[in-house]
Amino acid sequence: MAEPQRYTDCESAARDIVAAVGKHIVLALPLGIGKANRLANALFTLAQQDPSINLHIYTALTLQVPKAQGHFARAFLTPLTERFFAGYPPLLYAKALRQNSLPGNIKVTEFFIQPAAWLGEPVMQQNYAAINYTHALNFLLEAGINLVLQLVAPDETDQSLNLSSNPDITPDLLKARRDGRADFLLAGEVNRTLPIMAGKAHCERDEFALLLDNKDTQYPLFMPPRKPASLTDHAIALHTASLIQDGGTLQIGIGSISDAISHALILRQTKNESFLDLMQALGQAPQDKHAAPLQRHTAKFEQGLYGLSEMLVEGFLPLLQHDVIQREVDGARLHAGFFMGSPGFYRALEDLPENVRQKIKMMPVSFINELYGDEKNKRNARRHARFINCAIMVTLTGSVVADGLDNGQVISGVGGQYNFVAQSHALGADSRSIITLRATRTHNGKTSSNIVFSYGHCTIPRHLRDVVVSEYGIADLRGKSDADVIAAMLNITDSRFQHKLLQQAKEAGKIDPDYKIPSKYRRNTPQELRKRLKAGADQGLLPPFPLGSDLTECEQALSQALTRLKEAGQSTRLLTLFLKGLGKRNNFSDALARMNLSGRKLSSQVMGTLLCGALVDSKENL
Repeated sequence: MAEPQRYTDCESAARDIVAAVGKHIVLALPLGIGKANRLANALFTLAQQDPSINLHIYTALTLQVPKAQGHFARAFLTPLTERFFAGYPPLLYAKALRQNSLPGNIKVTEFFIQPAAWLGEPVMQQNYAAINYTHALNFLLEAGINLVLQLVAPDETDQSLNLSSNPDITPDLLKARRDGRADFLLAGEVNRTLPIMAGKAHCERDEFALLLDNKDTQYPLFMPPRKPASLTDHAIALHTASLIQDGGTLQIGIGSISDAISHALILRQTKNESFLDLMQALGQAPQDKHAAPLQRHTAKFEQGLYGLSEMLVEGFLPLLQHDVIQREVDGARLHAGFFMGSPGFYRALEDLPENVRQKIKMMPVSFINELYGDEKNKRNARRHARFINCAIMVTLTGSVVADGLDNGQVISGVGGQYNFVAQSHALGADSRSIITLRATRTHNGKTSSNIVFSYGHCTIPRHLRDVVVSEYGIADLRGKSDADVIAAMLNITDSRFQHKLLQQAKEAGKIDPDYKIPSKYRRNTPQELRKRLKAGADQGLLPPFPLGSDLTECEQALSQALTRLKEAGQSTRLLTLFLKGLGKRNNFSDALARMNLSGRKLSSQVMGTLLCGALVDSKENL
């Protein structure tokens, strides 16, 4: 077994990499926290200094510390940045992209970008490649990659290495190299804060040509705090949790709705009577032809679920702890391709009993996202699958918008969403794709519907439409005619927008001119939703941070209030919030101090009163 060359100096390692690979470098970096930041920065600096080096970086999910704009955002985020991201080395190529200063001999191509972080940034938007995650392997092979840089952890005996958070593509790249379909140098950067994981995360040392290992590579991982879940998110989660069949298979996407879904499943398992009360408060959809005929599942889990997810999201860990995830497949309760999360996520992962943690097996996305390759066994294992992902919009005929806007601007990426939707159809009638969707969004004080008649961008085409869940219920679209799909989507639309959408459908000849939305669905309003769920919220069953938070209580309240201010924008809604805050400064002295608004200056008084109004409003509106 050939030992990799060891380095303690990243500049020396980068120079030797160039000497070995040559000056035409096609570099693949894993997504998210799997990137070898120190090596990547050293290589970038060499190429910056030497124009004869041609460096093309292929990657996904380049992580950047959030930058604040405006007093409220700066006052809130600056202390959080120091707490959550101190010591994390920023990627120099990302900084150059942001400053539009990327040298001509360096190019960056991403196929999944940090959500909403690169809107309006021309270089990133122009070099984005729209690729399903399972196609990324062939994309990299066709690009002729000759270098892979990966963050790795040494195993307990230091005899092998662990890919930890990111065996998503690397094991398949290594197989391609062994099979003669690729020729690249693999360099590792050792970081002992990475957790040791089971499955295909194990990697023999002789696969690596060199290792960088010094005190500077032991930096903390990228750990953003969890975001709050709204009452809307909890309502979506409760509906979704009632669609999960015991003994089935579960995939969940990322975000606050995901956190709320995990919480709802735990409620179903540990406080079943409370879960049933909440479901009753929401109201079961009548079984008419336009309502969801899907069977609801509300009992506790006996067989438990098998987890199969491209991303090991935060909510899977408490699901493991509460025996919701307990059905085993090939010795694993959960197969996943990559992870990243909050500080609480890493603590929970570390605190899992070793016998439970060994049941989490990290695998390539080729195993997780597709059926081909051992298809018979995969079909047997993935029974009653529920693949749950989020959307930003859904059209009235069932097309899903999840990754971009109709002007071509990319918000995030396709990732694995398409693969899971297609897989649900390929698995047959007992498996379903569930798209979760907030019925509305508010910007600059104006509320718009996220259910639209049509849209000039599509992530999931309507021929793959299946189940859509909003806070107002469930629309079962699979196999339905366009007219029945439109009727079902109208049933889960905010009532402020139903009439206009129905008229558009009638004008287009897509629904009977005499069709009327049943009266029971014409009460889809935020006020009605709050009324239905108020008792549960008052009992603490629907907390704003369902998986806990690393923020202080004051910061948790502020995060919700700042959302109100962001939604208000520059609209007249600000005046309403200001009036709500009059005379309330003494009630929120801690929050004002945290936001540097305790002073007597007129600007501090005005902004402080506005903040108090937002804090009052967020309490009133749960």
